Amino acid sequence: MFNFIIRRLGEAVLVMLGVLVLTFMLFQMAAGDPAAAVLGKNPKPLEIENLRRELKSDLPLFYGHWCKSEVYPAADYSKGKVELPGIKLPDNCEKKSQAVAIPKDSFIEIKRNFPVGEKVLCRISGSGIWSVGGIEAVLPVCACCRGFGNEEIIFNEIPERLHLKAVQNHNNELQKVEFFRYQDNTFNSQFVNSLRELVDFKSTFPYITFLNFGKTITTREPINNIIARGIVPSLSVMLPVFLLELLLGIIFALIATACKDTFIDRALLVLSVAGMSISYLVLIIAGQWFLGYYLNWFPVWGWGNIRYLLLPVLLGVVSGLGGGVRFYRTVFVNELKNEYLRTATAKGCGKTTVYAKHLLRNAMVPIIARASTVLPFIFTGSLLLESFFGIPGLGYASLDALNNSDLALLKALTIVNALLFVVINLIADLLCAWADPRIRLK
Repeated sequence: MFNFIIRRLGEAVLVMLGVLVLTFMLFQMAAGDPAAAVLGKNPKPLEIENLRRELKSDLPLFYGHWCKSEVYPAADYSKGKVELPGIKLPDNCEKKSQAVAIPKDSFIEIKRNFPVGEKVLCRISGSGIWSVGGIEAVLPVCACCRGFGNEEIIFNEIPERLHLKAVQNHNNELQKVEFFRYQDNTFNSQFVNSLRELVDFKSTFPYITFLNFGKTITTREPINNIIARGIVPSLSVMLPVFLLELLLGIIFALIATACKDTFIDRALLVLSVAGMSISYLVLIIAGQWFLGYYLNWFPVWGWGNIRYLLLPVLLGVVSGLGGGVRFYRTVFVNELKNEYLRTATAKGCGKTTVYAKHLLRNAMVPIIARASTVLPFIFTGSLLLESFFGIPGLGYASLDALNNSDLALLKALTIVNALLFVVINLIADLLCAWADPRIRLK
């Protein structure tokens, strides 16, 4: 068993690394510039620069010396926008749909936003020959597809005004200009910082830290504080839902199995299918209106004492009970065909002993397997229940982060959920081996 646990822990590390890579790539494609989302309209370039450094969103994705910078305003004429603050075009330029054509010996003037001490890289996309700070940049263009080439120029002197001068007689088209500042450590990247959120090594005590997700993008509050604050409300709601749904599901499934092909069995099946067919959202709204507003039995919003938990727990149990009864009944009915039940009955065991001791024990493996897929959601909470009842759990925090485009918090909750799945599935394998001695952990 020890070798099995070690091997599964090694596999868990690989799984978490894969989840981290996939999550990192998905959030990078969807995120855009987090500094723009935080600062809103018309922020100052220096504010953008400082916030990007704080969020580390200016770093290269995986590896490199160059970090995105606002030392000069960037220009992207491929999107059709020509008038850009801080950038002066010559009067005789030709404005195209995806570029700006500049005649020979004309130049584009770019005004510096703020001084920096590092080297700066100017990346140009377009065609023709350009002179930047006395250095010529040759931008080839593909005649067959009109695809623009790229050129990078590094300069140490950061002038107040930077001139991009067209040198070639014709075909001087500028598509995009970007600027980057230099950093010494090539491994200081966004992906490496994402790895450090899972595990990071320090030179001082405690020398190693785990799950340090930094701060949220919008409120700058430590993400670990939000997770710690939301665990208790989520557990207060979802743990009773999980336990009651599991217990009642097994009890009703055993009753249906014992009364197989009778009216009780068919009635339980009909109710189970009906419960599975009703939308979770409809059930919550109907329960709030009828039990909360109309009958005034329960409060429908807030977080305080146990009375605020009764209605969401009740609706959560009712919503998941139908699927549980249907699943457990199928498992129990399949077990009825095995010889050990007939043997126990022939030995004089009562029906209660046969079902409770022999049938239930041998059906524990699929029960544990199903519970292991549901258990991680206990910690991350139910988004619908918490948002409709105003419960400040992790589900409510996820919805709040989604509304505020706080991708740092969403990424942290995604990684925590994946980690819970890995750990709980390992525990489920050990419990399956305990429940069925025929299972060998190798």
